[in-house]
Amino acid sequence: MGNNSGSSTATNLIVTPSQVQIDAQVSAFLERAKEEFESKYTQPSKQTAKLEDFKLQRTVGTGSFGRVMIVQRGNQALALKVMEKQTIVKLKQVEHTVSEKRILQAIKFPFLVNLVYSFKDNSHLYIALEFASGGEMFTHLREKKVEIITISFAYIAPEIILSRGYNKSVDYWALGVLIYEMAAGFPPFYADQPIQIYEKIVQGKFKFPSHFSAELKDLIRNLLQTDLTKRYGNLKNGTKDIKYQKWFATTNWIAIFEKRVKPVHVPKADRDHFEKYDEKPLSNSATELYPSEFENF
Repeated sequence: MGNNSGSSTATNLIVTPSQVQIDAQVSAFLERAKEEFESKYTQPSKQTAKLEDFKLQRTVGTGSFGRVMIVQRGNQALALKVMEKQTIVKLKQVEHTVSEKRILQAIKFPFLVNLVYSFKDNSHLYIALEFASGGEMFTHLREKKVEIITISFAYIAPEIILSRGYNKSVDYWALGVLIYEMAAGFPPFYADQPIQIYEKIVQGKFKFPSHFSAELKDLIRNLLQTDLTKRYGNLKNGTKDIKYQKWFATTNWIAIFEKRVKPVHVPKADRDHFEKYDEKPLSNSATELYPSEFENF
């Protein structure tokens, strides 16, 4: 069983002189990246394309605000996120949506799907991203698609469920769930109904599969820690408690960053990884909707 009664001692961390040097390099990189991000984030909004520039192919996902489509511009396939202005305003998500676009325009990292174009018309907002043709990771992990909807609730940290104030520590909780699921093939908290999942999360109790090593169990216990004063990533050492934990002892973080590590599995590039949806034509208003609300998009 997993429990949150205590956290690891220093003996569970491995720190070498070379790692100290790497930490210095990483700190310098992060400082430069922060400056670049802040500079790009505050840049005025630019429309870098228009819908007529793309050949619309098919819908590969739907959400609260609209849909995601595969589109083609020249030889480049992209994932085009199409969001309805009216729905965004109705759901009071204007600030969230504009912030998402500004963050995407400001950030660039090897393991993020990068923004390629952004634009708007009278009725819609558009974000064109690099197209990851391998499909969703969870469809490769899980046998049943129906599980994805229910299990997504398992990533919510207990402090969110309890309506308490929260910070970036919720991301370290989600990391613990992700590591567990990638090692087990199923999440630590699972039930038929969301409310039952929430109850298990708040209690912070879960079972480990028999093949989990002692080091892996220790890492997950310290990430799936309901007590924020003991949760890895949220302590004095920050992410070092995670990166130097014994389960990651042989991990070369710089080699991963530089993409020098051979992946153990590369999914086949296939558009059939994505579900098929009914296609609906995009209708555009004769006049611009909500110009002031989306002025900075």
